[in-house]
Amino acid sequence: MKGSTETTTSHGHPPLHTVKVLRRTPLNRVFAAVYLAAILALFYHHALTLLSSTSISSFLICISFLIADIVLAFMWSTTQSFRMRPVRRREFPENLKLVLDNPGEFPRLDVFICTADPYKEPPLGVVNTALSVMAYEYPTEKISVYVSDDGGSELTLFAFMEAAKFAAHWLPFCRKKKIEERCPEAYFRSNYASCSETENIKMKYEVMKQRIETTMEQGKVGYEWVTSEEEREALSKWTDKFTRQDHPTVIQVLLESGQDQDRSGRMMPNLIYVSRQKSRASPHQFKAGALNTLLRVSAIMTNAPIVLTLDCDMYSNNPVTLQHVLCYLSDPDMDSKLGYIQFPQRFHGLNKNDIYASEFKPLFVTNPAGMDGLAGSNYVGTGCFFRRRVFFGAHSSMVSPEIPELSPGHVVDKPIRSQEVLALAHHVAGCNYENESNWGSKVGFRYGSLVEDYYTGYRLQCEGWRSRFCQPDREAFLGDIPISLNDVLSQNKRWSIGLLEVAFSKYSPVTFGTMATGPLLALSYAHYAFWPIWSVPITIYGFLPQLALLINLPIFPKVSDPWFILYAFLFLGAYTQDFIDFVLAGGTVQRWWNEQRMWLIRGVTSYLFGLVEFSFKCLGFSTLGFNLTSKVVDDEQGKRYEQGTFEFGVASPMFVPLTMVAMVSLFSFLRGIIEISRGRRSMEEWFIEMFIAGFVVVNCWPIYEAMVMRKDKGRIHTKTTIISAVLVYALYTAASFTLKI
Repeated sequence: MKGSTETTTSHGHPPLHTVKVLRRTPLNRVFAAVYLAAILALFYHHALTLLSSTSISSFLICISFLIADIVLAFMWSTTQSFRMRPVRRREFPENLKLVLDNPGEFPRLDVFICTADPYKEPPLGVVNTALSVMAYEYPTEKISVYVSDDGGSELTLFAFMEAAKFAAHWLPFCRKKKIEERCPEAYFRSNYASCSETENIKMKYEVMKQRIETTMEQGKVGYEWVTSEEEREALSKWTDKFTRQDHPTVIQVLLESGQDQDRSGRMMPNLIYVSRQKSRASPHQFKAGALNTLLRVSAIMTNAPIVLTLDCDMYSNNPVTLQHVLCYLSDPDMDSKLGYIQFPQRFHGLNKNDIYASEFKPLFVTNPAGMDGLAGSNYVGTGCFFRRRVFFGAHSSMVSPEIPELSPGHVVDKPIRSQEVLALAHHVAGCNYENESNWGSKVGFRYGSLVEDYYTGYRLQCEGWRSRFCQPDREAFLGDIPISLNDVLSQNKRWSIGLLEVAFSKYSPVTFGTMATGPLLALSYAHYAFWPIWSVPITIYGFLPQLALLINLPIFPKVSDPWFILYAFLFLGAYTQDFIDFVLAGGTVQRWWNEQRMWLIRGVTSYLFGLVEFSFKCLGFSTLGFNLTSKVVDDEQGKRYEQGTFEFGVASPMFVPLTMVAMVSLFSFLRGIIEISRGRRSMEEWFIEMFIAGFVVVNCWPIYEAMVMRKDKGRIHTKTTIISAVLVYALYTAASFTLKI
């Protein structure tokens, strides 16, 4: 599975890291050449068919499948960039002591955690994320955690006031017990070793948890739990005029290293709550704007050379993750263009077979390993450690910020609670601070796409920065996943719109990316940018062969036709290679099946709706904009998810085309079986159409189950079924008329 190994030893010390090219790389390249030849042969067949078409219907069918196959061929070509040089890296944190002699040499770390709605992203989960990184096995005085609350909620601030108190007990407990699970919620639901000290800590955690959850239920902070004048003063800022969309900046230092100590007498990390100024008259640029605010505020207060970005539900699962990062950033032979270290997104709470393919193994594991062999992994929004310098222009030409205090080289020499520091921090968090500046264009996280993570990583690599993909044996971070199909598809639709914003911008990977990064890396980024156009071939193959089967119009080669072998090879070759990659990355057969099923489902739902909504946006029609994915879990939904049952639940318009595909495929497949069994049709002539319809039917079993067999709240709404049936009949009528002309 592994190939040649490269090490870093020019300074005479044992290697801090190694890299191996995967052994299957030559086979990938050979297969790519063979498959490309097959694609060219398919286009030749399309040309012959198009030239020999004798009717409007045959011409329309040929054009439709030609368009579908052009898109499939383009997307296939983009996936090959991931397979040209996939690598696997390994770090040796135990060798760090040979480079960093004492704790004073360890670089400082600023952690950015963003949240935006306490009811969709419960503060208790955000608190657990913060506590898990505050408890890193690292000099605590070197860590600063910044929490951005874009919802401007006193509930979130109160939760972190409670967290600051609990942290004084939790951090020394983690060090003393040498536990690896340093997220309190995860630790206490595990099989931990019970003793009086542990139970005492658990009791303190339950008290904190109960206060936070009670406050959430009440919708306001109970002042009987506010124990200091400083806390009362901070919470007093929430007046009747303080709203989510319109409020002043709030920066609250909850813990200050050098002033606050834990129960063992050691210094605490810095913990700072930030709610940037909001105004209805000023654009806030969603999460990218919040991250840029944290970048500026942290520069004023601590200005650590390393920045970690985390989703609010993505807690640390490995206390020595930072040591793995330092194996690269502290290496004397480090590439000066190395800008960030990306860890894979992993998730807890997945059901046995991951029915919604929420693991996203290609996106978060196999594809980044392929990009790592080129110039480095893409940035996926969380679990990424940056050198602060990367946010200020290319390696060779730094873009200076407006004030010297924001420069990555600025040395902070004042306490973070000093009036001068706090005043300047409030100033740079103002809603108009970025006006007529380079923020979002040349400096910081980049604006212009709903997927600020993808876009920022892409632009950084276009500027010449490189990255590394780090996969330690123990997962570095674990996050939550949506457990209803509507939440999954809504999240994917948002991604689709954001990706298309990049695909059709002046920074498109196909044009700008090719010139800036080279063709292979540009193809990698193009694969994501054009994700939503998967909807074109999936929709065509989801309807047209089935309609042709219903109206008795053969459109594919017979089994005895030599061209049949080409179609069989293209289908089996693509699926087999995808299956091998998935399994070699640690996946199971059932999870792979669910992965490909969700690809088909996304093709006629989130990808399709994302493409349509983006098109409307380009034409000037208003769209819904950014919507958070809820992290709140309903008990009944949770039970159905654990049982592996699809959750439809709501009457989403995205379920209509999905139900239509399921219906038309089932009707056509059953009619085909009846016609063939009666001898009216030949299986040799209709094999490909029958195979496509049958393949879709098998994949749509959860949909049939939700339409007919289930009575729970997660079934497909009757209204959705009726609308889909009417549209299928209308489509069949239109096809009967059009395709027989």
